[in-house]
Amino acid sequence: MYGSIKLLTGNSNPTLAREVAEYLGVPLTDMLVTRFSDGEVRVQINESLRGEDVFVLQSLCPPANENIMELLLILDAIKRASAGRITAVIPYYAYARQDRKDRPRVPISARLLADLITTAGAQRVVVVDLHSPQIQGFFDIPVDNLYALQVLHQYLQEDAGKDTVVVSPDAGGVERARLLANKLGSSIAIIYKRRPEPNVAEVLDIIGDVEGKRAVIVDDIIDTAGTVCAAAELLLARGATRVDVVATHGIFSGPAVDRLMKSPIQEVVVTNTIPPKDFPKLRVVSVAPLLGEAIKRIHEGESVSSLFT
Repeated sequence: MYGSIKLLTGNSNPTLAREVAEYLGVPLTDMLVTRFSDGEVRVQINESLRGEDVFVLQSLCPPANENIMELLLILDAIKRASAGRITAVIPYYAYARQDRKDRPRVPISARLLADLITTAGAQRVVVVDLHSPQIQGFFDIPVDNLYALQVLHQYLQEDAGKDTVVVSPDAGGVERARLLANKLGSSIAIIYKRRPEPNVAEVLDIIGDVEGKRAVIVDDIIDTAGTVCAAAELLLARGATRVDVVATHGIFSGPAVDRLMKSPIQEVVVTNTIPPKDFPKLRVVSVAPLLGEAIKRIHEGESVSSLFT
């Protein structure tokens, strides 16, 4: 039996960490995560963790390499403090799109990151909407992959109905779109696209009927927003009356915000797995209750998967 819950956080998403702590009714553990004068990460935990059930919340969002290093050093410090159990809570898992060797002489970065996290001391991992579910197999420790569709559905359900069509932006996201469509009682459409190189998507065609309907594009990540903006243009050309976008992780790198503001997309809904950038079309829903409930169930030895059944 482990001791009480201890919740720690690095600098990647302190607002989300505070929301999770409030949900759990526990304070954030006193810890220092700063930089030495040469830029190296400095970690110092100011409370005893011996025998405790320790959870580290750290989103591996940009600057990803900085946040990864913080997580690894925090895990190592906890391991050396004789914690009872160490769980890494990673709302956004970096390098997830590099999950296979798709061309010669490239790394499988998602696997390497899994090895680093395990070696640093994590005994369990909690993530939200992994880009590729098979990444769970890169770990030799338990992994809980939480689904944000639950909180996104709660936001969308008031305006959804038979005049709504849920759109998958590619073939790989069909299952995600199907689940959301089932929850909303809506139809589904699929966009067929080709990606000639990273961060460049060529939208080609739509499978399904979108004429006269509100189209809701659902994805796990919005990065440069090229895919969703091109998809929105095509959907309107095919007769959709309105286009909205929902996604779990809003990275919004490079020209993303400018593209979204100039696009015909009316509303962009994301969760706070990554600290959100503020622009008029953006709506943010919190995954803090989802993460908090998962942490509570892990601590009490209850089922996490039953959250989604």
